[in-house]
Amino acid sequence: MNRLILPAVPGIRWADGARIRRDYERFRHTGLPERVEAYLMEEYGIDVASKYGPAPIKNPFGKAAGQLSLNESQVRTDAQAGLGFVVLKTVIAENGQGQRSMEAWAVKDTRMKVEPIVGKETGDTGWNVTWHGRGWHGTFAEYLRFVAASLRLGREGGTVVVPSCKYHLPAGDDDFAWEEYRYTTQSLAEVWRQAGETGPLQMEKDFSPTLAGSDRALQQEAILRWYREVPKLIRSALPPGEIRLGIKLMNTVFEDAFQLRTIRTLIEDGEVRPDYLVYANRLYDRDHLDCGKSGAAYGGPDLSRRNLRLLSRLRRLELEGELSAPVPGISGTGDVHSGKMALEYALRGVESLQMHTLFQLPSSAYGMTRGSKTERALHELYFHPEHGLVPWMLHLKETGEIGVKDGLASFREVTTWYQGRGRDFFRRGDSSE
Repeated sequence: MNRLILPAVPGIRWADGARIRRDYERFRHTGLPERVEAYLMEEYGIDVASKYGPAPIKNPFGKAAGQLSLNESQVRTDAQAGLGFVVLKTVIAENGQGQRSMEAWAVKDTRMKVEPIVGKETGDTGWNVTWHGRGWHGTFAEYLRFVAASLRLGREGGTVVVPSCKYHLPAGDDDFAWEEYRYTTQSLAEVWRQAGETGPLQMEKDFSPTLAGSDRALQQEAILRWYREVPKLIRSALPPGEIRLGIKLMNTVFEDAFQLRTIRTLIEDGEVRPDYLVYANRLYDRDHLDCGKSGAAYGGPDLSRRNLRLLSRLRRLELEGELSAPVPGISGTGDVHSGKMALEYALRGVESLQMHTLFQLPSSAYGMTRGSKTERALHELYFHPEHGLVPWMLHLKETGEIGVKDGLASFREVTTWYQGRGRDFFRRGDSSE
């Protein structure tokens, strides 16, 4: 199995640990400070600002596209709670006549099942969510209105909001549905401008894990073709410089060697590159039976271990000069259940973290006794005495793993650790090889 970078227990001063425990208990009942980022700077000397793709964000924590970002009420709650960014529910691309090649992915079913899960690799426990819905089930016009309203809510709360889209992915050598790419991308760009956003449209293209259950996902050459061609198709729908494109990679059903090949194909082989990557959501168990259907997507500890393993290998290739193109910025997703896990991703160069499962756990799983589940999750992510971002940022500061500037330990410094003090870790490889 691959190695984690951080030790079992944070090495911090007793006084700092006591202060974190006091804050954790205090905020359980009062809620987080209104400007938690400023509080972290003033009280702990920690700067949590970062980037989601090209967009500056006040903190690295965001909500991944899914069932928890499909209406205005959810976006408003997330902005008020203080998320750094929100990715809206994934819409299915269509042409000007309302036809969608991927119509089967527009399934209305918001039921979700949250349950504990035990990792097959390590035996670690975690949480997993299964659901039967897929993409946005309403009309495209409704989605555009939702995007416009969400962008305004995000600006009011200082939370970056972006749409997400699943475009046509042909099997074999079939043609791409170009008109769906053109019409959908142009429509999103128009709403972006009309809603008052400055700068180019920012959006995610989602390679959904549900594809792992289709024949398309069993064709390796088709998958590599998608990664080579899809960024160009999306960009060509708009004038040069008018889009900032993030590609959300799927975990394939194949072994690690092919998964690494997909990342390299996206970075090195395509005529057009994405501005940033989102890596990588969900695993797929073809033998799992759920509601009479064979196969199910899942997360939990196995997902984070695979993602961290592949990111480590990617950084090693980068450090050894074996990549023909630079690695774009990365937003990480997959079993981000704690501030400590967020930093495991960040130490591999990940600039922001997208979560879904953490925002829908049973109330008993959170320490905070009040507020929305988003606020309760942020309380755990920041202040949990053993697993929170605060004790582990202080650990990196105390051990000298990250530099301190003007008295502040910066999350952005963590994301560059692999280029400096962490180079030897990645050059040694991981213990699974």
